Amino acid sequence: MHQMNVELVLSGSRYRTLLVHTASLLGAKPAVKLVLLDEADAMTKDAQFALRRVIEKYTRSTRFALICNHVNKIIPALQSRCTRFRFAPLDGSHVTERLRHIIKSEGLDVDEGGLTALVRLSNGDMRKSLNILQSTHMASQQITEEAVYLCTGNPMPKDIEQIAFWLLNEPFSTSFKHIADMKMRKGLALIDIIREVTMFVFKIKMPSNVRVKLINDLADIEYRLTFACNDKLQLGALISTFTTARTAMVAAAD
Repeated sequence: MHQMNVELVLSGSRYRTLLVHTASLLGAKPAVKLVLLDEADAMTKDAQFALRRVIEKYTRSTRFALICNHVNKIIPALQSRCTRFRFAPLDGSHVTERLRHIIKSEGLDVDEGGLTALVRLSNGDMRKSLNILQSTHMASQQITEEAVYLCTGNPMPKDIEQIAFWLLNEPFSTSFKHIADMKMRKGLALIDIIREVTMFVFKIKMPSNVRVKLINDLADIEYRLTFACNDKLQLGALISTFTTARTAMVAAAD
């Protein structure tokens, strides 16, 4: 089988021309050829329609494999011509094992905290863990937990615990001041704080009805942040949501 690595320009007409050339010229023998298209969900709609026509034309001699992270970004016309294979995220133990092998092979200085942070932030995505590892190594020769979180811009677990403590115990004005100061000092994004605090809410003990209301409110705040709503207003909404939840928990205890 002939192998060809091509950096594709994702525009309709040029994309179709390149695919036709690839499908028609790969290999001199009449055997079935295989074309792999990685990150197919990054293709424009025009490029996907062009690909559909190429698939139809060369269906006898060529098989196309589309690799993507978000299948909803693939047009229905293409999806209907494909068989879907879904792959679950890798187990943390498998990611850890592979990372240890790479770290040893490359002679990198990674402590256990740094390795744990890499596995946690990758969410089962091996490529993401390697990208974070490479980026952190470029920024710091010693890869620690703090270096990994600093490189990615994600809030550290101890920061989330501190923020959760303020939200669950401090008055509105005190919580607002402390969280705003931490955001500015550490360069944290409010949407990242929301996501991590949401996961923290699942771990702490509280009445089910309070948890449901709290998660729903946090989801609304995250949704508004995706539309570039004012950070200060949404931070106020976050603290207000937890203040309401605290009142409900006190009432439930009584």
